[in-house]
Amino acid sequence: MVMSREERAALIEQYAQGPQRVREALAKVPREALQWRPGPGRWSAHEVVVHCADSETNAALRIRYLIAEREPLIVGYDQDAWARLFDYHAQPIEESLAAVAAARARTAPLLVRMSEADWTKAGRHTESGPYTAEDWLRIYAAHLEGHARQIEGNIAAWKATSSSR
Repeated sequence: MVMSREERAALIEQYAQGPQRVREALAKVPREALQWRPGPGRWSAHEVVVHCADSETNAALRIRYLIAEREPLIVGYDQDAWARLFDYHAQPIEESLAAVAAARARTAPLLVRMSEADWTKAGRHTESGPYTAEDWLRIYAAHLEGHARQIEGNIAAWKATSSSR
């Protein structure tokens, strides 16, 4: 389903605001709760932020591949394996936040300048098949908002378990 210019503009604005939303959510996390996990196989607030850095740097490249390459191939990755293998708790939060902000600050102007042909050009994603720039925008406009809510959910769960001790 092709988006209107207005729909795209709203999603681009949401995309641009994402880093601030993550910073706001993270600012509410007590220091002692940063590496607390809400359950087995679930990420701490710290891990969420480092994931965002890896995901957003991948995303910035993905949109560029979609625009510039003749037959773009978007490669999926196992985000849980990355969190484990790259020891997200050992990675600094501030640098991760800076990477997120930089990737988005460099990509948002590109999105504004894209042509209609750029938006509908299709590549192939190794996990989901046909993949356009509009598919990309739908995913990444909501990506950081979803993780900001995840961080807020972690805080609520941490407070609930802390108060029951």
